[in-house]
Amino acid sequence: MSELTSLEARPLPGVVAAPRGPLIEIAIPAYNEEHVLAASVRRLHTYLIETFPYRFVITVVDNASTDRTWEVAERLSLEIAEVEAVRLEDKGRGRALRYAWSTSSADIVAYMDVDLSTDLQAFLPLIAPLVSGHSDLAIGSRLSRGSAVVRGPRRELISRAYNLLLRTTLAARFSDAQCGFKAGRTDVVRALLPAVEDQAWFFDTELLLLAERNGLRIHEVPVDWVDDPDSRVDVVRTAVEDLRGMLRMARRLLSGALRVPVPPPRSARLPAGMRSQLPSFALIGVVSTVAQLVLYALLRLFMPVVAANVVSYFLAAIANTAANRRFTFGVVGARRAVRHQLEGGVAFLVGLAVSTGGLFAVHAMWPRAPRLAELAALLVLNLFAAVIRFVLLRAWVFHPRRARSVLREHV
Repeated sequence: MSELTSLEARPLPGVVAAPRGPLIEIAIPAYNEEHVLAASVRRLHTYLIETFPYRFVITVVDNASTDRTWEVAERLSLEIAEVEAVRLEDKGRGRALRYAWSTSSADIVAYMDVDLSTDLQAFLPLIAPLVSGHSDLAIGSRLSRGSAVVRGPRRELISRAYNLLLRTTLAARFSDAQCGFKAGRTDVVRALLPAVEDQAWFFDTELLLLAERNGLRIHEVPVDWVDDPDSRVDVVRTAVEDLRGMLRMARRLLSGALRVPVPPPRSARLPAGMRSQLPSFALIGVVSTVAQLVLYALLRLFMPVVAANVVSYFLAAIANTAANRRFTFGVVGARRAVRHQLEGGVAFLVGLAVSTGGLFAVHAMWPRAPRLAELAALLVLNLFAAVIRFVLLRAWVFHPRRARSVLREHV
């Protein structure tokens, strides 16, 4: 599958390099969807470019459409670097997902319905536990607490009845088998696919049942979901096929045929980039903390405790933000340097509030505290404040999403 464009991978002056991290592939099965495909793909692409911190590719899988869906998919793949198009000659959502996922070179594979009925705000929470290693599969759930669903009573009743049957007859622990919003580790999905027989709508349920029976971890995300009034799903026919699929899975369960070799669980991993950022931030933090303590000790010769802390902290903050900007987060050049200093100053003000408040507390409890105890308390407080600063710098000041906005300004 294609990578991000070379422009996004090459840092510009004053810009954070685009995140490397894992590659996520989102498959969109499409059958006779020419009327909605282009708008949905563009909406998804815009959302991911503006908010998603990982590399991604969107793969439209046209499974035997008889309208102009394939023409639309091909045009999108030519216009947008992160979009690919695949044409299959046979119908079936399961068949489309099987092909896309089994041939993917991404680290994580996902899919969503072409109508984007599920609010895209749930996509990063869907992917995050897979990236961190806390889960093997992740699914959107319209039936869990916290979900907001708009659909007719008939489809609501059928959906709840179906998932109730799964729980009572096959001991399923997941709450929503067929929400069109799922993702999984590619190695796990590939291990399960040969044992999945269905090629249509029962594909999701069969994959999840196999995953549970083989001890894999399934993460559920509450979603906001609005029913598509133009849905082409034959609800009655699909329900009958699902019941047949459940009967087949029950027979396999009784015969012990649901066991398949799966990859071992992964240990939890740090978010993308943090492994290299933490040592740099820690080293800079040690140097700036020592410098601040020395400044503080010197200033205390002729300043009160709070004034000495504020002045030493302010000078250390300027040097610390500049060093982290260059060495921890890879930003070079003068572009947005002042803005970064101001925002870094906000992060330091939070830390200053922590350290100053702590010093007040120490002096309130121990009015005649020796200077050594005062410095030790300040060191502990600074370590706690450093954690807060790192979170603010990574999640706000130098967040990859803000870097992408700068990249687009240069295009």
